[in-house]
Amino acid sequence: MKIPVNVPIVGREEIAEVVAILRAGALTSAAKDGGKNVQEFEKLVCSLVKSKYAIAVNSGTAALQAALYALDIKAGDEVLIPSFTFVASANSVVSVGAKPIFVDIRKDNYTMDPEDLRKKITKKTRAIMPVHLYGNVAYIDEILEIATKKNIPIIEDACQSMGSTYRGKQTGNFGEIGCFSLYAAKVMTSGEGGVLVTSDKKLRDKLLMIRNHGMVHGYDTRILGLNLRLPEINAAIAKVQMQKLHGFLQKRAQNAKILTELLSGTDVTLPTPRKYENVNWYLYTIATKIRDEISQKLNENNIGATVYYGTPVHKTPYYDKHTKLPNTDWAAKNVLSLPVQPKVTRQNLQTIAKVIKSL
Repeated sequence: MKIPVNVPIVGREEIAEVVAILRAGALTSAAKDGGKNVQEFEKLVCSLVKSKYAIAVNSGTAALQAALYALDIKAGDEVLIPSFTFVASANSVVSVGAKPIFVDIRKDNYTMDPEDLRKKITKKTRAIMPVHLYGNVAYIDEILEIATKKNIPIIEDACQSMGSTYRGKQTGNFGEIGCFSLYAAKVMTSGEGGVLVTSDKKLRDKLLMIRNHGMVHGYDTRILGLNLRLPEINAAIAKVQMQKLHGFLQKRAQNAKILTELLSGTDVTLPTPRKYENVNWYLYTIATKIRDEISQKLNENNIGATVYYGTPVHKTPYYDKHTKLPNTDWAAKNVLSLPVQPKVTRQNLQTIAKVIKSL
């Protein structure tokens, strides 16, 4: 049985919540504030992130898209994003008519390079979207300084970083809006889902309309909106998962520590959190020139080592931009993510280390 790099961990509690909703028949709600489970989940998110507001939606991509709409990003505008990320970051920008401008990354943690960001800002720049990739916190101090000086809002793509902190502050809570994903492979899940956080009441009120066809009271559409609502079933699963999140993150951190100890002294570049950074270990990502050999050997030993991302967004057929992003290109050729999710055992970790040391 292959050990996947990530897997949803769902127990009897989640099943019981879903069954209760099915029996009650309240599967979703078109109310402005959402259904009972949606509202309860949003309160749990606020409690964790320490934001004033949370707005649950039906995917991380929907969260990014809603954030862009809320900040009035439109055709002709430019949004600065890394190319080394999942394509949803760029797709959300294109979906509102704007243009993604790709920024290079730093080699040490694969997140947006503030120096390259500074060079890419133009008169058309309307938002900066740093991605906390793999759960690693972007260089947010430097990015905030640049954004503040230029008066450019920040949308944090925190889809992979639920639970990661920097200087004790949760990701998603540094910029104007933060966006999380609740996809099945994340550190916690609702099956499919997402959630936005903000402490700006005007943005919160706008986001509530955006997720529900622009409506407030019945059929009174006031702004452009979509159906981005999170169903009650998914919210109920997320509610239970939030209560388990601390335990999930503890196990990931424990596994990451063991794996780092086992791989110390090897030629691979190991993930090293910065001072004041506490990562959620969504993906334990190494870098090595023999990435493909290690990946093949691990998979032969039923360890689901996976490459995120072998093709940067700017090199996909749809985007096909001839932008020079040397660190991004380097990462695409060298990174490999290893399983440290809660179901991974010490024996699995020892197998990973043994395979890597044998090559």
